[in-house]
Amino acid sequence: MDFKGKSIISIRDLSRKQILRILEVAGALEQNPKPELLKGRVMATLFFEPSTRTRLSFESAMERLGGKVIGFADANISSTRKGESLRDTVKTVENYSDVIAMRHPLEGTARLASESVSIPVLNGGDGANQHPTQTLLDLYTIMKTQGKLDRLKVAMVGDLKYGRTVHSLAIALTLFGCQMYFVAPDSLKMPPYITEELKEKGIRYSEHGEIEEVIDKVNILYMTRIQKERFPDPSEYEKVKNVYVLKKDMLTNAKGNLRILHPLPRVNEIATEVDNTPYAVYFEQARNGIFVRQALLALVLGAVK
Repeated sequence: MDFKGKSIISIRDLSRKQILRILEVAGALEQNPKPELLKGRVMATLFFEPSTRTRLSFESAMERLGGKVIGFADANISSTRKGESLRDTVKTVENYSDVIAMRHPLEGTARLASESVSIPVLNGGDGANQHPTQTLLDLYTIMKTQGKLDRLKVAMVGDLKYGRTVHSLAIALTLFGCQMYFVAPDSLKMPPYITEELKEKGIRYSEHGEIEEVIDKVNILYMTRIQKERFPDPSEYEKVKNVYVLKKDMLTNAKGNLRILHPLPRVNEIATEVDNTPYAVYFEQARNGIFVRQALLALVLGAVK
């Protein structure tokens, strides 16, 4: 199972066995840090779309392994502003780095980038499509809190139409036979291409309009924000922006092992009073991104087999 030189573009590119190997390496690096594992290696971060957690955790992961980071966090300061194509940008950056981590607002760009260069490309999110490294850190968090990934009950709440994190996570969870509950307003329901795939794979799922319908049934409650920037029509966003707000009193009948995840940033969909409950693990989840991205960097650069 050799990851060396491979790009990580979609969660669909990974088998169950490969996912478990990545999580195994992440756990080993969390328990036993390797501050010189990637000494002399360079990662380029090409972020054509705003990001805080993903970009900084990629950079932290690389630097904690002894590597160096170059790149940009604003497309306006790159040569794309002068009209340079994405292909030319990544082919140029390939000369300066050993691996590229990138985010772009257009779907399919990470795949295009990976096909244009000979070094690994790690997709930090492309439009409303895929966000595989987020999914892997979500799975790592779930495994740490539940002790397993198989046959769990997982609810996803909020923007299931445009939310790339839930699209990737739903696909990944099919590999572990999880039952899924989708909570969203009609205008933001999980896309049919996802639900059709679940049906084809024999995965149990149900659709709901309220958090209260599922909160006492699930092991994982995966909250998401309503993403204003993804809406073509601002008036449609206004209709749904505050549709779900998780409050402490809603957790009264929750299972003891319920854990609340959120890919962040949070707006107002989780009241801050929930932060101090034993159910909240979203800040730990963000921290886990370092270990998972360390694992990916180490694997694709061949420092770990």
